[in-house]
Amino acid sequence: MMMDYDISEPISQGSDKAQEAENRRIAEIADELSRLCRVYEAQFGVGESNVTPIVTEQRVAEQLAKSKGFWIPMTDVFRLGVPGPSGHENDTYVSEQGIYKVNNLLNNNGSIVSLLQKVLLHNAIFPDTAYSFYGFAGFDGRTVQPVLYQPRVADARPASQIMIDTYMAALGFEKTSEEGRFTNRDYEAWDLLPRNVLVDNEGDIFVVDAEIKRL
Repeated sequence: MMMDYDISEPISQGSDKAQEAENRRIAEIADELSRLCRVYEAQFGVGESNVTPIVTEQRVAEQLAKSKGFWIPMTDVFRLGVPGPSGHENDTYVSEQGIYKVNNLLNNNGSIVSLLQKVLLHNAIFPDTAYSFYGFAGFDGRTVQPVLYQPRVADARPASQIMIDTYMAALGFEKTSEEGRFTNRDYEAWDLLPRNVLVDNEGDIFVVDAEIKRL
């Protein structure tokens, strides 16, 4: 049964309990998308040229977003904030309190569920920069892109690689032969390079973006 999510706004991340609630919310959305995809494929078949898993997920995500009130027409994304730097994976929109990231799914093989699962891993390992789910942006009947929200880190600059290596070691990760790639017993994390990690005036480290998988 579809739960009645209150997901028109991200949950405030002011406490551990609020973060736990947001993580449950993200997991429930991912689970519901997976369930609805199975229903869609059972109804319309799978393997047809117009019913690939990615297309199915896109259509299901659009329907879910519209039914629950978190659909964002792509023409309205500029209302999220001031356009910021765009990278390989995200277009960003900066507000006073945070950054909205419109994700093109290129690093997740086009899968929304895969992205949400990666967000949960990020939130578990790097809670100081935990993501919230904000909605889905897109054009009707076309590409759907998840919108994630992340608090801004004030007065920060890119961390050095030595700082990043030291920080990850403190979290129990070991360096690999590839710069910016680390492992521990449970996870592998990579792309932990100065462009994705910040340090503030007090020397605190904040991982704002990383690729992560469970081992």
